[in-house]
Amino acid sequence: MAHNAIAQEHDGYSVNLPKFYKQQLHFGFTIAYNQTDFRLNTVKNSAFPDTVILSNGVETRYRIKSVYTRPGPGFAIGLVTDFRLHEYIRLRTTPSISFASRKIEYFMSNATRDTSKYFEKTVESTFLIFPLELKIQSKRQGNFSAYVIGGGGYMLDLASRKKAAGVSSGGANQLDDNVKLKRDDFYYSGGAGVDFYLMYFKLGFELKLHTGTKNLLRTENSVFSNSLEKVRSRMVTFTVTFEG
Repeated sequence: MAHNAIAQEHDGYSVNLPKFYKQQLHFGFTIAYNQTDFRLNTVKNSAFPDTVILSNGVETRYRIKSVYTRPGPGFAIGLVTDFRLHEYIRLRTTPSISFASRKIEYFMSNATRDTSKYFEKTVESTFLIFPLELKIQSKRQGNFSAYVIGGGGYMLDLASRKKAAGVSSGGANQLDDNVKLKRDDFYYSGGAGVDFYLMYFKLGFELKLHTGTKNLLRTENSVFSNSLEKVRSRMVTFTVTFEG
């Protein structure tokens, strides 16, 4: 009796959870670290806007010379629903809430280029992410398997209402304005990972890229917004999954 129980759990060869992927449906949860940034399309250099900045009682006209994006860290938590389509193909959805931050950097100079200004705009987001993906895994080798995953989904930025509040009227006050984004986005994703079958659950590690498809820029009369044509999202995630 005891020998049979051990054989069922380990398949007689120290193989954990031998029937794990024969289940039609199973669940779990995820914890993820992310790096988010933007893909920027700026206006032509000749069309970069300018603005007047008051310093020490003197008004000086500055023009944007370059715009860059800098990624920022964040984290996410979510749930896993995994459905078996084939021996090596799974349909997965991992809805999650993700907290993200990224920066847009602006460099300005005056007409003679002997004075420069630097502005950094931080864009923080709280995303609800609803993916639908296919997971194609390798044949299991003992307690290990590898896989590729890809698909797409919908992303909702809960912080967009705050970012969209107010409309810039231009002028000196616009230097305090942030870049405002739209709420909704659709994205496609792709990545790879590995699974380890432990005694009571499966532990996974996954690296994936999310690429947004929509132009998120909310146009307004601001020197910072007017220097941009398109702003699209990009996110790299490293995810740890726990599935039973």
